[in-house]
Amino acid sequence: MKFVWPPISRALEERKQKIAEGLSAADRAERDLELAQEKATANLKEAKEKAAEIIDQANRRANQIVEEAKDAARTEGERLVAKAHSEIDQEVNQAREQLRKEVAALALSGAEKVLAGEVNQDAHKQMLEQLAAEL
Repeated sequence: MKFVWPPISRALEERKQKIAEGLSAADRAERDLELAQEKATANLKEAKEKAAEIIDQANRRANQIVEEAKDAARTEGERLVAKAHSEIDQEVNQAREQLRKEVAALALSGAEKVLAGEVNQDAHKQMLEQLAAEL
């Protein structure tokens, strides 16, 4: 037994050492896996936070663009309304002036008929302008 026992003992010792190394490697692999999972979780959380921040910035920018467009539209609308009021005032003034001229012409025509004679427009120009101004 002297000769048989040392090789068996060595073989058992080597086997024991290989099993211990395997268990140690399995423990290291398990710790590495846990660390990798923690790192992956942290990276995922960071990525989600960045994505949420980017989405928030995009929403703020979209709201800003909408407000700028509203302001521009409001300004353009006010400009168009002011222009329309100006055009209306101008047309009203032109219509009044045209109406004054027509009334003056009608008054002159009526006066000609009443007087049964012809009124000289050059001679009575001042009187006609005063009549037009009063109308």
